[in-house]
Amino acid sequence: MFTITFYGATKNVTGSRHFLNFNGRNFLIDCGIYQEREFLSRNWQDFPVKPSSIDAVFLTHAHLDHCGFLPCIVRDGFKGKIFATRPTIEIAKIALIDAAKLYEEDAEKKRRRHQLTGKTPAHPEVPLFTTEDAYDVFDLFQEIPCNEKLDISDGLMLICHNAGHILGSVIFEFIDKKTGKNLVFTGDLGRPARPLLPEPERLEKIDYLVVESTYGDRIHEPDYLSYEKIAQVISWTAKNGGNIVVPSFAIERTQEFLYCLKKLLQQNKIPHLMIFIDSPMAIKVTEVFKRYPEFLRQSLIALDENPFEMDLLHPTETVEQSKSINHVKGSVIIIAGSGMCTGGRIKHHLASNIGRKESTIMFIGYQAQGTLGREIISGKTEVRILGEMKKVMANIVQVNGFSSHADQSEILWWLSSLKKPPINTFLVHGENNAIETLKKTLFERKSIDATIAQYQMTVRLE
Repeated sequence: MFTITFYGATKNVTGSRHFLNFNGRNFLIDCGIYQEREFLSRNWQDFPVKPSSIDAVFLTHAHLDHCGFLPCIVRDGFKGKIFATRPTIEIAKIALIDAAKLYEEDAEKKRRRHQLTGKTPAHPEVPLFTTEDAYDVFDLFQEIPCNEKLDISDGLMLICHNAGHILGSVIFEFIDKKTGKNLVFTGDLGRPARPLLPEPERLEKIDYLVVESTYGDRIHEPDYLSYEKIAQVISWTAKNGGNIVVPSFAIERTQEFLYCLKKLLQQNKIPHLMIFIDSPMAIKVTEVFKRYPEFLRQSLIALDENPFEMDLLHPTETVEQSKSINHVKGSVIIIAGSGMCTGGRIKHHLASNIGRKESTIMFIGYQAQGTLGREIISGKTEVRILGEMKKVMANIVQVNGFSSHADQSEILWWLSSLKKPPINTFLVHGENNAIETLKKTLFERKSIDATIAQYQMTVRLE
């Protein structure tokens, strides 16, 4: 029936690439880049399967660790369709172009820096992919609707269910029409009771399951505690004359954080500071949110208000506008990417503020191992930013309630609709402790004997 080979997100969080074979047809479920430092070399390796032999790619959503390798396989011969929802397609286009420009800029900066220092680079001084490579992906996108049965090959049917993770994200349910058995990929599983998105759809029957485990070892703090913590931090920092620097993912996290700030301002719980979105990508993605209200929580739509609109909000698209933030007198809130501090404008704001004891670096998203963000929150007293060592003097704060990934209790909630355990369950997207803890919990609480997926492991499901 189904054969799966796991080429990414195995005992680590990023690099989602799951290769599916069904009756001689080859499909790729997600096609992402690795973002953990120890696995970056895999981004430069040829894909283990010839891209020209892949019939189609199915994207669960538009985060780069799920779609960022697309330009590489297209450049190397993939010519099939890339299936995704309309919001995912629009956001993926934005994300790929943004990533390509950063790769090109970083490659040029590294070339100049290595010429000055005479150092031999660990990675090639060329971009992983170019803007031209990214644009080549666009013509291959094919929109797929949610909750409709789609025939994708002889004997195989697909249904997309809302995943509640980011705008347009889906859970894929592949159904063998001959046997009636289904194979479900959660992608990144969202959470119930979020302010912007509807809760992930639950299924009553799953025969084979590939499920994420990013937060399989913890419980998110409630929203009201996150809001209180953010209000206290912003008030303290403003009182001390510092800036609040927020590394944020441009997709979903920024929009939800803006909604939080709007609520806190309406309730006069924080000082009325200037708020900068210093991310052209986040600005563009926010516009996509506005265009697709049908993918948002219906109770939010009923309020008939723009959840992101504030008088104090200042989008900064150009480099000149970004640099001008440093000349603003008084405290400001700066939201910039990337969320794990692996690139983008956030590095410049970190360089300007991490050495200031009156400023705060506020993390509102997951920080994977091997990223600059993880180094900062782990308590390092000195970190490398833009090629220079910087002392960490700023107030470092982590707010966990903003995650768009289901925590352990929410994964259990999502599984509670099943009438019986899956025949096979595979855990992906998790670091060692998270994935081991979830495996144990699933067995104890749900009688699910899950398998931890290993890199390049192949399983046949019958």
